[in-house]
Amino acid sequence: MTSALDPPPTGPTIGPFPIAGLVRRARRLVRLSQHQMARFAKVAPSTVGRVEAGSLTPSLVVLERLLGAAGLRLAVVDQDGRVIQPMADREDIHDGAGRRYPSHLDTILDPEPGEWWADIYGLARPPETYHRSSADREARRRRSQWEVRVAQFRHLPPPASTHDYY
Repeated sequence: MTSALDPPPTGPTIGPFPIAGLVRRARRLVRLSQHQMARFAKVAPSTVGRVEAGSLTPSLVVLERLLGAAGLRLAVVDQDGRVIQPMADREDIHDGAGRRYPSHLDTILDPEPGEWWADIYGLARPPETYHRSSADREARRRRSQWEVRVAQFRHLPPPASTHDYY
């Protein structure tokens, strides 16, 4: 990690880390020459040299290949250092027009009475739907966080019921 006394990195970075330094570190971890790393990564030897010198910003694919040659992988982490897992795509769930449901909304399979927005109008309930109300989604998220971290929030009352937001 860099300290306040370290000069700011020159060249491209991933967060606070200079890409050139990451590739050099990866290569040295497994004791590969630039030519060997290039062969394993299926790139030109000059690519490794230019990336390590900071004169070339590699594409994500090339960076993954270079780090992969050393047995390393890229990961997405949150501010606390926890690895973020990708959302799974459901190929078997589509709306009536054959479109995927929006990925930012939580899909509900076999909705119960009151879970579909059109229940209040007496319309036929579909086999799958999602919560359209952002207030409802936020209330569910707060309730879930409270339930998961009940020890942390023990002194606080539970969040309002999701039914308060319909």
